[in-house]
Formats: sequence, C-alpha cells, structure tokens
Amino acid sequence: MSARVDCSITGATATITLVNPERRNALSISMYEELGAILDELEASQTVHAVVLTGSGLSFCVGADLAAAPEKRLLRGISVSEDAARLQWASRIVEQFFRLPQPTVAAIGGACAGAGLSLAAAADFRIASEKAVFNTAFLSAGLSGDLAGIWYLTRTLGGARARELFLTPHKFDAARAQELGLVSQVVPPASLAEATAELSGTLAASAPIALRAMKQNLQLAQSSSLSDYITTEVDRMVHSFHTEDAAEAAAAFLAKRPPMFSGR
Repeated sequence: MSARVDCSITGATATITLVNPERRNALSISMYEELGAILDELEASQTVHAVVLTGSGLSFCVGADLAAAPEKRLLRGISVSEDAARLQWASRIVEQFFRLPQPTVAAIGGACAGAGLSLAAAADFRIASEKAVFNTAFLSAGLSGDLAGIWYLTRTLGGARARELFLTPHKFDAARAQELGLVSQVVPPASLAEATAELSGTLAASAPIALRAMKQNLQLAQSSSLSDYITTEVDRMVHSFHTEDAAEAAAAFLAKRPPMFSGR
C-alpha cells in the first residue's frame, strides 16, 4: 500500500486521514505534498466548517518515515541548505493546518510521536483512544525537534510541561496525556469515531462566520497586546452581529427552536 493522505467530507466536516499503516502512518515527503494540497482546498472552502485529522489502522502518526528511501525523506543528510529548505516547507504546511479558518480535531487512535505529535499539537482539539501512546521522541534520536511542536505544546501545556516532555522524552499513555492537558477526552477505542463525530458535528453546526472569527480571536490572544487584541475583537464582534446568522440565532432563542445557520 502506497503512503498517501485521504480526505472525505460528510456534511460540513472534512476528515483527513494519514495512510501509511505498514509504517504506523509515518510521514513521507509525498504525504506532506498531498496534505498541503488538501489544506489549500479546505482553507478556501465555505461549506466545510470543521476538520478532523486522524491516522489509518492502529496508529495516529509516529513522525518521519526513517525507513523510507532517501528521496522520500525531508532530511537526507546530503546538504544542510537543502534539508533546511525542505523542513521549512513542511513546517509551513503544519502551520497552515494550525491556521485553518475551521476548528480542527485530532483523533488519536494509537501511537503519536515525534513529528506526529507536533502535527496533533497543531489541532484545536485532541481526542484520544485509551490505547493511544505518546512520546516527543526527538531527543532520544539526537534531534532538537521539528514542525514547531515545542511552540504548539508550550502554548497548550505551558513551559514547564513542555520542558518535561521534550527534555525527558518517554512514552506516556492517554490517561497521562489527559492529566497533562494534551488531550481533552479519552474514550474506548470503539468509541473514538463516535466521540470525534460528536465534537466535530457540534463545531460544524455553529454559525460559520462567528466560529471562524472566534478561532482567529483565540489565536490572536496568544500573540498580541491587550489593546491590539481589543481593537480586532471589536471589529469581528460587530461584523458577526450584523450577519443573518446572528439575527437567526436571536429569533431561534425567542422561539425556543434550534437555529438554522446559513453562513451569511
């Protein structure tokens, strides 16, 4: 089976699946290319309101495919400048996933390590199966980390937790991941798809304009000053207030019925 990235759309939710089960969904350069193309389409979509990222088979993603032929790897050890250019390119693809206008959910069914953990950390939500196992893994391999995993996890878990995970790499289970705050929900393996669909469905059913604006606010809150944040927040709040969806939400509240959002 060739390594690839699949994307399916059900209703307003897109599901991206990493497919390389023989290598526990390790990432090849072609998979980055396919992921980037899929993200371009989803970023431009006005009908997809939530995005799920998962892995095929029993794993989520264990990071780079170290057993792949050299031409299929990001880092090939021949030229420092060429390796740096490829890694910069791949890191921007993960950044694109982080910055998608739609909220994102990583559904983690098994092994999640190295660059795979960095990719999961770029999602807005993470749900794990009880069988999921995590490991930053980089330092054990004599590496300093890639795909901005340290950046994402420092903001998600705080500096102390990020230092613990990256400077003392070790395997930990889903219960520990939830205790750390890395995942928001742990479910039996048979319930992972259902729990993911429930969360993504809830997100996708929200008012699309307000949902996207709120995600932008949450990201901006991590990097801007309070005064700059408030200026932008006001603009987005007023814009969403003047949408048809806001009027529909008010009418539905008064009529005690579910709202029917149109994205206008």
